[in-house]
Order: sequence, then structure tokens, then C-alpha cells
Amino acid sequence: MPGVFEVRGSPDPDREARAALLKELGFGWADLEDEAYWLDQIVAMPAELYAELEAASAKLWGILDKAVRYVAGKRELYGLLGIPEVLWDMLDLLPLPPEGLISRYARFDFAISGDGAIKLLELNADTPTGYVEAAIATPWLCREAGLASPNERMASRVAAAWGEERPEVAACVHYGTHLEDSGTIEALVRHSGLDARCADCLDLWVDEGVLKDRDGAPVRRMFALYPKEWMGVDDGGEALAYAIESGNLTLFNPPHSVILQSKGLQAAVWGLYELGLLYDAQEREAIGRYMLPTYNKPVFEGDFVSKSMFGREGGSVRLFDPQGELELEDEDGYDASELFPVVYQKRAELARIDTSAGELHLLTGMFVLNGEPCGLLGRAGGLITGNTSHFIPIGVKERE
Repeated sequence: MPGVFEVRGSPDPDREARAALLKELGFGWADLEDEAYWLDQIVAMPAELYAELEAASAKLWGILDKAVRYVAGKRELYGLLGIPEVLWDMLDLLPLPPEGLISRYARFDFAISGDGAIKLLELNADTPTGYVEAAIATPWLCREAGLASPNERMASRVAAAWGEERPEVAACVHYGTHLEDSGTIEALVRHSGLDARCADCLDLWVDEGVLKDRDGAPVRRMFALYPKEWMGVDDGGEALAYAIESGNLTLFNPPHSVILQSKGLQAAVWGLYELGLLYDAQEREAIGRYMLPTYNKPVFEGDFVSKSMFGREGGSVRLFDPQGELELEDEDGYDASELFPVVYQKRAELARIDTSAGELHLLTGMFVLNGEPCGLLGRAGGLITGNTSHFIPIGVKERE
């Protein structure tokens, strides 16, 4: 299929042996529930497109950072962004991180069309997964295929970020049994170079404002693959919020990353753009070029998408056709729109690629680590890229 992306290679007949090699490197979920998650092919991206994507990511990172600083302290805006009230005191009490470092571990998801038009779909600024696929599997597979990989820098950027934050504990839910999340925090700890220990969030508890591990030892600094908005839902959320507010626990990513995480922030940016507020001419050019019209209400003439402000992995996404009729919805991911407000966004075109699993739509992720865009994550699936999508590595061709 003609287009900016080129799919190279064909699956090796001995998939089991290749999956075993990847597992040795740290990527141990090439297959999930007897289904092929990793596609044994590679997507080649033109160098010029990658250069534009990296520059666009840096511009958008600054634009969204500025929006967080505009929102901070305005409780009426916290409500519009769907941020649970249990977090409001924390956001107002704690200082904002330095410019560009509201989150040190984040991932943009972009729709890149077949002709190379780049549009931002969303930003996971709090708990992105896909790190192992991007930082470990992709560089190895790119070297094998003779493609360049900007992902080679990811481990050093993680080391720089963790060197600043210095967490003692890295935690996820169901550590040891949830393959992806467990493998993610183990890889991050390994790349950090720190002597941090891994823990299950369900083994942690709060005692008089102090977070403690299963043995009762205090935890003062922690990285957690635990979405901050769930503090407004979980039984122990209020106690965890108090531990952070009282200064007994430093969380990484920092609390203000929840503002970046809300898809409502894109509606705030678009509203400021339409009103001619906050942004200079260069920023406005980048917003118009790389962002999608996004609103708190379905005001579109034509096709659009609705999704929860805190939906993840495709959950809660609904696609509407040009007549405003529901065309498709995600039925595999958790529908967070029952708990958080919904945002409405203009639909964007995802490039279609021919793979060993058939014709799929390609979603392009770009990690931002310690403030620097530096890592591609390829996922291929249907019109909605959810839990059932495949990992396919993306490399960069040499400039012609």
C-alpha cells in the first residue's frame, strides 16, 4: 500500500525462539492469552517525517506545559477537566515542577495519515506503558533490520529523570502477576541505575499519613504505575492523597501530571487558541497544525470522537460518523466515562498498513522522558487502538 510508512520483513517461522530472545532482553509478553501481541515485522518511517514528529512533540510539550500553569490554582477549571476533588488541595499546596518537567515520564499518541499529516490524539502524562516495547524491543529489532532508532536514548533519559526524583520504590497493581506492568517497572528500575525495590500497590498502606510497605517500612519517595485520578475512586485514595499533601510521600510522576493527563486540557488549549489567548504566533501555528478541534460538548458538523477525560487503552472511545450517528465503540477496555466527564474531538486519519495480521491502522507513540521526545512506539489495530492492538516496532530510514 503506498504511503509514508513501509512495512518490512515477514514473520520468522520460529516465532518461539525469537520471542524467547526478546524475553531475555526484558520483553516477556510477545504473546498475550495465546494471541500474538508482537508482530514480527517492522515499520520504516522516513527521516524527514521523524524530524517533524520530534519537533512537533517538543512544541506541543511546551504548549501543554503552559496550559497546566494557566489551569493551576483555578478550581473551577479543575472541575471542567474532570480532576477529582480529593486532589485539589494537593495541587494547590504543592509547588509546580520546573518548566517542561511537570511529567518526567510521558507518551504522546499521534495519528499520522498515509500522506504524513501529524495530529495529536492524546497525551498519557501519568502512567504510560509500552516502555519495554519502545526502549528494549524496538532498538534491538531496528538494529536487526538495519534501521535507525531514536529509542536508543530512552534508557539514559530515564536514568536522568530517576536521578533527579530518586524513588526508593517502584510500584504497580498486581506486581509479579501482571506481566506488562511488572515488566515495565522492572525495566525502569534497571535503566535508572538506582537500588529501588519493586512492590505491589495492593501491599502498600497508609498509617497516620505515612505510606508503608507490606513489612511496615516507610516509603518516602515512590514511582507508581497508578493513575492519580483513581484516588477519587479507590477506598484508600483519600489517605494516599493526605500522605502526599502532608509531605510524607513524594510521588513521581508529580501530582500536577494529572492535569496534563486529562484530555480536557486539550479542549482548554483549543479554546484558548480560538480566543487568541495565552499563546504566541509560533505556538498558535503549532496548535492549528498538530492539534485537533476538541471541546467539552459535541458541537461538530461532521465526524468526531468522544472519550472519557481519563480513559486509557481505548476504553470509553466512541466514533461518530458525519451524520453524528454512533459508528463504533470500544468494548474491550474499561469505560471510564461512567466516572469522569467526556471530551469531544474531531476525528483524524490513521495510516493503514499491510501486515501479516492483515490491513491495520497504525498509531504512533512518542515518549517524552525527562522533558525530551526520544522514543517511538508503534501499535497497530482497528479504528480504535485499544487493548487488543498489536505492538509493531517503528524505525527510521536513512535520509535519501
